[in-house]
Amino acid sequence: MATNRKLGRTTDIRKSMLRTLTTDLLLHGKIETTEARAKEVKAIADSLISLAIKEKDNFENVEVKVVKAKLDAKGKKVTELTKSKNGKEYLKVVKEEVTEKRQKDMPSRLNARRKMMTKINKVKDTDVIAKLFNEIAPKYENRVGGYTRIIKAGPRKGDGAEIAILQLV
Repeated sequence: MATNRKLGRTTDIRKSMLRTLTTDLLLHGKIETTEARAKEVKAIADSLISLAIKEKDNFENVEVKVVKAKLDAKGKKVTELTKSKNGKEYLKVVKEEVTEKRQKDMPSRLNARRKMMTKINKVKDTDVIAKLFNEIAPKYENRVGGYTRIIKAGPRKGDGAEIAILQLV
């Protein structure tokens, strides 16, 4: 017997659909879908949130030397005119070495991040995994399970499928 619902889809389409629904839930905090899909997404989202809670403080701050392009007051790159070996002149970007403080993940947090990447889609403007670690995990750190709730919204008008609202508690 299968451990998860097939949802009338082939494996690759089903996984993609669940990944998209999970990403939308974590981004927006609430989605409206069928009851069966909501139950599947609830299990995935709860496991991701509990993993984020477990690993949220598992990093160290390190100082890293970074070579960057020097910027002027307007935020544009500073260039200088230089000559090549054959005598031609060209513009070269001026570089500067800067020390920055960054977060370095410990091995178990890095592994958790990679597990999350398999369950969440990459979003163009937002880092969903950073949102999980920095916003969602601290919100639920004193809670033991039950990070999402399913509210039944009745049948859908077109085909009569049971609609449910899945939201973060």
